[in-house]
Amino acid sequence: MILVRAVPTHILRPAANQRHSERFSVALPARLTWKDARGATRFASVVTRNVSDCGVYVECHTPVSIPLYRLVQFQLERDARDVPVLPEPLQTGRVLSAVYRVSPPSPTQMQGLALRLMIDPRRAAAADERTRASA
Repeated sequence: MILVRAVPTHILRPAANQRHSERFSVALPARLTWKDARGATRFASVVTRNVSDCGVYVECHTPVSIPLYRLVQFQLERDARDVPVLPEPLQTGRVLSAVYRVSPPSPTQMQGLALRLMIDPRRAAAADERTRASA
């Protein structure tokens, strides 16, 4: 006798895109500012590689020592803020963000940081509504 086990259908189907908002590839200069463990203010020049309404991924020109969950100020360079796909908070100036992933540098790749933008969810929802209304 051969026993056949039923496989749940969610295992057979690929997972749907779980992202809250669309991600856009960019290459924009930006700056990070944070306080280190001793309270000293630190700066780093970075290149923004992709953006969404809730986060950004940046690559650092030189490796930095920023731990997970550290709060940082993220700011695009002034002449890089006119890109139409940028969320409104990134077009206006500095945005408080939290580091939620750190990719170490390798011989072929710069160090990367994934940042969660700490913006008011009601503000993000209002921006979504404006986007849908204009479409």
